[in-house]
Amino acid sequence: MEKAQYGLKKAEKREILPEINLIDAPHRGNLTHFALFGRNTYQNNVEAMNKAYFHSKKLPNITFRPATSSETISAVAYEFGEGKEFDAKRDILSPSWVQMRHVQTKDGIYTNIESTDESYLKKLVDNSQKVNGIYLINGNVAFIPYESFEQGILESGKFAEGGLARGLEHTDKKVAENLKKINSFYSEGVRVRFDSVSEPVKQVSALGGDWGGGWRSGVFGDDWFLGDDGHAFGVQAAKQLE
Repeated sequence: MEKAQYGLKKAEKREILPEINLIDAPHRGNLTHFALFGRNTYQNNVEAMNKAYFHSKKLPNITFRPATSSETISAVAYEFGEGKEFDAKRDILSPSWVQMRHVQTKDGIYTNIESTDESYLKKLVDNSQKVNGIYLINGNVAFIPYESFEQGILESGKFAEGGLARGLEHTDKKVAENLKKINSFYSEGVRVRFDSVSEPVKQVSALGGDWGGGWRSGVFGDDWFLGDDGHAFGVQAAKQLE
């Protein structure tokens, strides 16, 4: 079997559809075709994902779905800070941030979900089991209680052990390894901030790396990050992997 080739995959000369580059990175051990959208609002980035694109003769007509938080973190972490043709530290986190969707409630944070119905959200938690302080509800959605993580400025290793990092990365391990790798590049640690809410609200989690003069990363949940200056990853919607 031919070995998977990761890294930036530039588009061939386009035919009719707009061309798009792909970033091939491993996610949970599998080759995944990512594309980067933005800088724009999260809504506009998602709308752009729904359009058809041309990458190559092997991938002539492709669309994308929004990457989950764990997929996004895999794409960011791959070759992070290595100065390669695509380097998320240089190309995303220094000038801007990467966007991930979540729903925030008075009790905690639900990753990769759209519903704000409190009874539905509560039922999701009631039907799942707590793993190291967080709830991994299914293959994508996690519930992260506030008491499972600290806010403020944290050392990168301590942040990676908290529920927020593990929930965003969607891991049942005691450490979020990809976020630990990403944040190890910032000597002043990680700033974490999620403002309190009284009812469920759709928001965007933002992972950025230019906080504290470029020496500190940040993980935030705020309506402000719905603004027009962020990036979002899409994952190829069809199962046409080459």
